[in-house]
Amino acid sequence: MRVVVAEDLFLLRDGLVRLLGAHGFTVVAAVDSGPALRQALVEERPDVAVVDVRLPPTFTDEGLKAALAARREVPGLPVLILSQYVEQLYARELLADGAGGIGYLLKDRVFDPGQFLEAVRRVAAGGTAMDPDVVTRLFARRRRVTGSLSRLTPREHEVLGLMAEGRSNAAIADRLAVTERAVIKHTSNIFAKLDLPVCEDDNRRVLAVLMFLR
Repeated sequence: MRVVVAEDLFLLRDGLVRLLGAHGFTVVAAVDSGPALRQALVEERPDVAVVDVRLPPTFTDEGLKAALAARREVPGLPVLILSQYVEQLYARELLADGAGGIGYLLKDRVFDPGQFLEAVRRVAAGGTAMDPDVVTRLFARRRRVTGSLSRLTPREHEVLGLMAEGRSNAAIADRLAVTERAVIKHTSNIFAKLDLPVCEDDNRRVLAVLMFLR
């Protein structure tokens, strides 16, 4: 799997390259600025990009802007954001195009390599990998739910939020202290209420999560 890494701190960038390389990934570019990131993404067209939000030259939103610009040129380009902060505007912009292959993890909450590598693989496969804090804060200011989402019960909202974190049915069941069969029933209800067509459940999960996050 081909990866582009964008991180301005040398030690962290080098650590990411070594970690990914040690687990079968091929890092085709490791850059430290927004312009270099956009160029690498468009030229290399990797299977996934691991991107810090704040990169030179402005150290504001250069990384995300470069990734979003490249994603417009290469539709569906999978992007996993690594940040120290929950940037609500950035996250919403990343989710705005309605395509899959997105993730947003907080650097100080990635506690083991397996967790990180699984998130990279999930995003590369077109799924989502959202840190729970990102999901929570992204919707903290939402006053009401509109459209199809208003048809969901509180429990279904809870299940959908855990789906957004990339949790499996078994993991959701464990978190909510219910049976996996109950979770399957909730997800089926979610798909029906959101008017998602019958297709592979993995695809419907991504579509449901994107509706929720937007």
